[in-house]
Amino acid sequence: MVIRWVLLLTVFLGSAIAVIYSKYHTRELFIEIQSLNKQLDYFEVQWGQMQLELMTLDDHNRIEQEARKRLSLIDPEKEKIIYIKP
Repeated sequence: MVIRWVLLLTVFLGSAIAVIYSKYHTRELFIEIQSLNKQLDYFEVQWGQMQLELMTLDDHNRIEQEARKRLSLIDPEKEKIIYIKP
């Protein structure tokens, strides 16, 4: 009879320890998920900002304006344009 109680108590304690460990591990994983979600939000904001910057820099009018400003480019006169047929 005593052996049954000892065995029952051992199983009960083992089960309690397993539940405690499971809860602890779950909390650790939840904290890690929250941290990764914050990083994901940060990277999504960065991605959006980079997409906007890329669209701004890729604008053909902006490229033409920068070329005219930095390189002092001008449109050639119509008489000086030479067309080459393939």
